[in-house]
Amino acid sequence: MALHQHRQPGMSFAGWRKAATATTSPDSTAGELAAPLAVARIAATTRLLTSFTFLWAFGDKAFGWGYSTPAGKGWIDGGSPTKGFLSHVSAGPLESTFHAWAGAAWADWAFMLGLFGIGIALASGVGLRAAAAAGTVMMALMWAAEWPPARHLSDGSLSMSTNPLVDYHVLYAAVLVMLAVIGAGRIWGLGAAWRSLPLVRRNRWLL
Repeated sequence: MALHQHRQPGMSFAGWRKAATATTSPDSTAGELAAPLAVARIAATTRLLTSFTFLWAFGDKAFGWGYSTPAGKGWIDGGSPTKGFLSHVSAGPLESTFHAWAGAAWADWAFMLGLFGIGIALASGVGLRAAAAAGTVMMALMWAAEWPPARHLSDGSLSMSTNPLVDYHVLYAAVLVMLAVIGAGRIWGLGAAWRSLPLVRRNRWLL
């Protein structure tokens, strides 16, 4: 038996398409209608989880919650959010540059504002394009600081890199771009209301 349908003589394409649609089962039609909403909800869930990742990193580094930042070593206690990480960079062509940036006030402010701004944008669903651009730059710099392509560190020890090209920084950047492209802020967020503002309609980069 052939797996394709034959058009009946004299039936127009529109009529054939209508007849084919009429044979579609109710279950498959319901599934097709539910699919876009399901995808939107999955995207919104991904957006909220990613926002929590950035906001948690900001909170831990700012207040020293005792995870990656020890208690009493937070930003508000006089600690530096960038000194520990950047001063230990030990591979890649930008090693000396990152060492020079470690602990600099401008680097601390840029890093913390980036974490907070990206986290708030993702949580609210507003300004996802700007968040994606800023997040991609941040992830690119952090990727360069860890320099996954290196097999050995500058002291000769093994880098223990698990993948020379694609690590979690690349995946975070890809997720941010995807969320911005599909407009993931319209479900469980303020994206729809934000898009309706005249300023945003005139300046699409604000989406």
